[in-house]
Amino acid sequence: MLSNSAKYALKAVLYLALHTSEDNKMMVKDIYTNINVPQSYLAKLLQELSKHDIISSSRGPKGGFYLSAKNLGLPLIRIVDVIDGEQRLRSCMLSIHECDSENPCALHHLVGNANSDFIKNLEQTTINELILEVRAGKSVLPL
Repeated sequence: MLSNSAKYALKAVLYLALHTSEDNKMMVKDIYTNINVPQSYLAKLLQELSKHDIISSSRGPKGGFYLSAKNLGLPLIRIVDVIDGEQRLRSCMLSIHECDSENPCALHHLVGNANSDFIKNLEQTTINELILEVRAGKSVLPL
């Protein structure tokens, strides 16, 4: 469903959401070991997320990456769409271009509703909502 890149990006964004603010930014070197992602790969992911305004960044001696209040309000689907492309989650599991509810592939009925529900949840859940659940102890994020 999600590529490793999208999983890494989600981990990075959630880590930043928990540990940063406009007054407390982090550099890639301060993040990568904590989320177990190669440093150079993480740098590329964070640059891409920053370019699409999913995370914020600033340059200079006190620069780094962080999440603003605006970033925290974004739905999770934005992260996945930027990293994997909008069609990855919505495409056929067997890569059949003509696959849809009218012309289903052999796996369509097995994953169709689950995939639709997953996409809907990503569209309706914000970064901040996940972080609030972690802070409330309702879910864990072992980072």
